[in-house]
Amino acid sequence: MTAMLPWLHLDTLWLQVTGTRCNIACRHCFISCGPKVERHAVMTRAQVEQAIADGVQAGCRAYYFTGGEPFLHPEILDFVEIALQKGPLGILSNGMLLDERTCLRLQKLDAASDYSLDLRISLDGLTAEENDPIRGKGVFAAACEGIRRLAAVGLEPALAVTTVQANSSSAEGRLAFLELLRSLGVQRPRVKLIPPFLIGREAKRNTGYNPADLLKQEDLTEESPWVLQCGTSRMVTAGGVYACPILIDHAEARMGDRLEESLRPTSLFHPACVTCHQEGFSCKT
Repeated sequence: MTAMLPWLHLDTLWLQVTGTRCNIACRHCFISCGPKVERHAVMTRAQVEQAIADGVQAGCRAYYFTGGEPFLHPEILDFVEIALQKGPLGILSNGMLLDERTCLRLQKLDAASDYSLDLRISLDGLTAEENDPIRGKGVFAAACEGIRRLAAVGLEPALAVTTVQANSSSAEGRLAFLELLRSLGVQRPRVKLIPPFLIGREAKRNTGYNPADLLKQEDLTEESPWVLQCGTSRMVTAGGVYACPILIDHAEARMGDRLEESLRPTSLFHPACVTCHQEGFSCKT
C-alpha cells in the first residue's frame, strides 16, 4: 500500500514560471527541460498573480520561482516585484541570462522589499571541463559571469551542485565550491548539494529506479512531514498544482487545479521519494 504523508501547513510555494522551457538541456535534468521543450506551458501573469494570492490566503511563508529557466520569462522581473511584496523569494537559475541590467533591477527590488531575495545558481563542476559535458558547452563561463554580476551589485547567490561528479559531495569538494564563489566576488558563499534523482534525463544518463523501491507507511516517523518537503510545500504550474517540484510529469503527483485543493496528505507513490527520505533532502535553499 502506498505510503501517505500527513499535511502540516504551507511553508513554501513553488511556481514553475517558465514550464519546461530552458536555454540549455542538461544531461541530468530531472524534468528534461530544454529550448524546445513545451511539455509544461509557460505561466501567464494572471496565473502567477493567482498562485501568489492563493499562497497568501493559505499562509505561505516563502515563494520559489523555477522552470525551466525563470529568466527566460519576459515578465520575470515584474513577478519578482509581486512576490517580494508578499514574502521571501528564492529563484533557481542557471545564471546565464543575468546581464548587468537584470542584476541591477534585482538589487533594487531586493533593497525596496521588507523580504529577502535569494538566488541559487546551478553548477556541477569546478571547471568548464567538469561542468560543461553535463550542462552544455560554454555554460560554466556564462554562469560564473552571472555570479560575478550578482556579487558586484551586492547580491549573494548560493551554488546548487548536483553531486554527479565523484568528489562533489566530499568535504574537500564542498570547500572547493565555496572557494570558487569567493573567487567570483561572493563574500558569504553557500553551497547546496543535490543528490541525483534517477528520473528524466538522469535516468537515461545513469540508470532509473527500481519500481519496487517505494516507501512504506512504516518507514515514516513523526518527523517525516517536517523533513520531506511535500509535508509543507506545493508546486504550481500552468497546468495545475503538484505535490513536488520534480514529479510534475507524473499524473499521480497532480493534486488539483488550484492550491486550496492540494492542501491535504500526499501519496509517496514514486521511488524518488525514497531518495528524499534517505538523504533528508529538500529543494529549498
